[in-house]
Amino acid sequence: MKRDSFDLDRPFSSTATEPSVNQQTIDAAHTVITEKPARKFSFRTFNSLRYRDYRILWISILFMSAGQWMEQIALSWLVYQMTDSALMLGAINGARALPFLIIGPWAGVAADRIDRKKLMWGSQAYVMVLTSVIAGLIISGRVEVWHLFAFTLMNAMGWSVTQPVRQTLVPNMVPREELVNAVALQSAGFNSTRVLGPAAAGLIIGFAGPGWAFAAKAIMYLAILVLIFFLRVPPVPATAKRNSATSDLKDGFKYIWGNQEVFSLIILALVPILIAFPAQGLMPIFARDILGLGPKGYGVLVSVAGIGALIGTLGVASLGGYQGKGKLLIVAAIALGVSLVLFSRSTLLPLSLFLMVFVGGFQMIYMSLNNTLLHLNITDDMRGRVMSIYMLDQGIAPLGSLIAGLMADRIGAPVTVTIAGVGCIILATIALFRMPIVRRLS
Repeated sequence: MKRDSFDLDRPFSSTATEPSVNQQTIDAAHTVITEKPARKFSFRTFNSLRYRDYRILWISILFMSAGQWMEQIALSWLVYQMTDSALMLGAINGARALPFLIIGPWAGVAADRIDRKKLMWGSQAYVMVLTSVIAGLIISGRVEVWHLFAFTLMNAMGWSVTQPVRQTLVPNMVPREELVNAVALQSAGFNSTRVLGPAAAGLIIGFAGPGWAFAAKAIMYLAILVLIFFLRVPPVPATAKRNSATSDLKDGFKYIWGNQEVFSLIILALVPILIAFPAQGLMPIFARDILGLGPKGYGVLVSVAGIGALIGTLGVASLGGYQGKGKLLIVAAIALGVSLVLFSRSTLLPLSLFLMVFVGGFQMIYMSLNNTLLHLNITDDMRGRVMSIYMLDQGIAPLGSLIAGLMADRIGAPVTVTIAGVGCIILATIALFRMPIVRRLS
């Protein structure tokens, strides 16, 4: 595919695409906001941070992910303390993903048709208000379990809008040759707060109570709203609303079905969502019942996984033109399964902490590569719809979480996580031999 040169001094630039697609639509869809870099980074790992709007988006991700991690830790701990049920713990983590099935695809259509800045600002403001309400209920001692489930579902509605919109913004803010770096740095930003966020949440819960962890998240989302105000986002092409929203959604599914690379990557995204994530949702059980930890220790257990995740995503950001990304994707899935099996067998705190570094690392290498390869194999005018459909795998996560919670109640958390790890290994091995097109992706 031929591309125009990417001029850092121009405020806007466009890329060429296949002549069969309406050129006006593509020129608008490929618009990239950029400027001359403020300074040159000495390491390729951080190349994308040279671009102003990507920096703003990346900083907002730090606040967003820190708030999300604090909420996740506080919510899981509170539910397990109130119910003492592994099944309820799996259910609350599963409920977080349900809205993606209903709202997610339409959010992707909206991201391709409506001002993305307004969509992102509105969804984040909604989450901030909702979080403030649940924080008040918890701090006042009036919270009940059904409140937590209602909050989880309503909060996930806002998240299901934010995710596809944020995904579509990244390719508009860096040149194509930096896209691998930008996507990986986005994951690195998310996981850098995974190191401190859970630990901070554990400390807040231990000293002040879980309600104040939610209050801290609300403050972080206020900072996000300020950052989004300064973000420059390319306008939506005039032709974007030429068809109905329903027709656009159908076109998204047709596009995926007709693109073998994209279809394979979306199928492979199911591996961590259905198997690895639900197993890791059982961490409060390992922390309290197996390792004898309190909320602070639970926060540290999740934080060390964040250290591994950060190392893994920075490694992906440094890959540059490495040609074996498809093979590395499958290797990372196998390594994730092995790490989960070893962790599930450990009863020693130092060993468990050490193994969680590898669990977090291989999980994010896999997810970052999957996300990056997907971005590189879709056109910009379809990006919102494809990314929202890609995120439908998070909508079926409740099935995995409920199964994991039920299995943990029946056969124990260690055996459940062992089975999850073996499942990752088996599915990745099948992909290795039955999906040659993935092995060839670079």
